[in-house]
Amino acid sequence: MIDFGNTICALSTPQGSGAIGLIRLSGENALKIANKIFEGKDLESVATQSLHFGKIIDGEEIVDEVLVSVFKAPNSYTGENVVEISAHGSSYILSKILSLLIQTGARMAKAGEFTQRAYLNGKMDLVQAEAVTDLIASETKAAHDLAINQMRGGFSNKINALREELIHFASLIELELDFSEEDVEFADRKDLKDLVDKILKIIHQLVASFSTGNVLKNGIPVAILGQPNVGKSTLLNLLLNEDKAIVSDIAGTTRDSIEDTVNIEGIAFRFIDTAGLRDTEDVVENIGIERSYQKAEKASLILYMIDASKDSVEDINNHLEALKTRLGSKKQILVLANKIDQNAGGSNSEGYPIEEETIYISALKAEGIDTLLQKLQSIAKEKMQFQNEVIVSNIRHQEALKKAAESLERVEEGLNTNITGDFLAMDIRQALHHLGEITGSIEVDRDILGNIFSRFCIGK
Repeated sequence: MIDFGNTICALSTPQGSGAIGLIRLSGENALKIANKIFEGKDLESVATQSLHFGKIIDGEEIVDEVLVSVFKAPNSYTGENVVEISAHGSSYILSKILSLLIQTGARMAKAGEFTQRAYLNGKMDLVQAEAVTDLIASETKAAHDLAINQMRGGFSNKINALREELIHFASLIELELDFSEEDVEFADRKDLKDLVDKILKIIHQLVASFSTGNVLKNGIPVAILGQPNVGKSTLLNLLLNEDKAIVSDIAGTTRDSIEDTVNIEGIAFRFIDTAGLRDTEDVVENIGIERSYQKAEKASLILYMIDASKDSVEDINNHLEALKTRLGSKKQILVLANKIDQNAGGSNSEGYPIEEETIYISALKAEGIDTLLQKLQSIAKEKMQFQNEVIVSNIRHQEALKKAAESLERVEEGLNTNITGDFLAMDIRQALHHLGEITGSIEVDRDILGNIFSRFCIGK
């Protein structure tokens, strides 16, 4: 647990030279410590949320001219006294300032310690704290919007509302236990059943939204599959706008999956180039093919590539049937008929009579790619059907919701079998506990907190 007598400091901007570097202090003695190396106004006497120009000094030596921001407790990010020093971005200057602060009584912050203090001081709940790191890591508009919504309390408010409704009935049932000898019933069982049914429905919707939240946060995984030499690597290079995958006429060149992320209209797509699917006695290639199937099983969408210049309808349908058998019929497959530039009026030029939607492209000539990108955006919108609602994007939250649902299902079963109030109270308390774990409204295990904040960068 944090010792609140400690004042912590850290560089809050990326390492390396830049125009500006920001050093942050937080703690009871932040203003006193900063004052000892700052030549300018007395930081302890200035107004909170104020900005001041001055010099950082080391004895008689001027280290840098800086701007210092002062935030006095409790009106700061952490809820403690906070000082932020904006200096020139020289790595020497920033290291020197940090060294002076440590010599004067501060210590280096641990990963996520500023945000952990904000949580422990009640400046934000646990969901909002976790959203901070998601916001920092966001690389698309979709991921940014999701993190902002959670930082503003959208998900927390939903969970707190559910807990409040349950707490009301829990208190009535607990009251019944105090009057057990009187055989009175304060909690109307029908109203309780209706409430449990309503909360379970909401929780199941939240759990189901995790697949959408994961897509928004980490990108839609798209596996590019097909026989060798149909142009999978050429397509990946075209989508990434770089030569990431080796392109060769030799079958079996790609023996392991290659993947990277592309931002298409604010949505991240994680494209995965895989080893060509074929029967081979090559041990290494077979390992690559098995990994292709494993990647495909985890992908949200399969781009199955065929060679429009020579593949027959019969072969294509056979390959697709085998793929469906391996991956399951529910897996979404989009067929890409590649090499249309090599099929001048051939038998396949008017389209393949196959069940899956087919887009005709030339990865080599970049033809039909706009049509493919438009289709991918359309598929993304379908997969983001929860976009205007509260979305779960954190696996810790999902697991806690599942446990809460299990407890409420036991309550529902108990109501149907007229179980006694003490057992109902036990299961309701369990549900409240798991919901409280999400926001941190109940005491959260120290190891869980450590794991959450260890994923933050130093200085946040």
